[in-house]
Amino acid sequence: MAKVEDIVAKMRRNAKGIRFRDAQKVCEFYFGEARQQSSSHCVYKTPWIGDPRVNIQNSKGMAKAYQVRQILKAIDRLGVQDDVGE
Repeated sequence: MAKVEDIVAKMRRNAKGIRFRDAQKVCEFYFGEARQQSSSHCVYKTPWIGDPRVNIQNSKGMAKAYQVRQILKAIDRLGVQDDVGE
């Protein structure tokens, strides 16, 4: 299994072609367990209200590219908040 850092690096190189399970692994690492899981969507809680929201959709085993970009924005925002909090 790929490490979370490797998956994030792959996501940054190309938002297309990311497996849903890999996106899910990254989200669980950064945001914890999904607060809502339906058949095709997983919604993750963030420490802020509003965008970027973290919601991923299983589309034939792949994550949608625009949702991968939302995950990356949320990870970047988490990093900024962590830096401010120190």
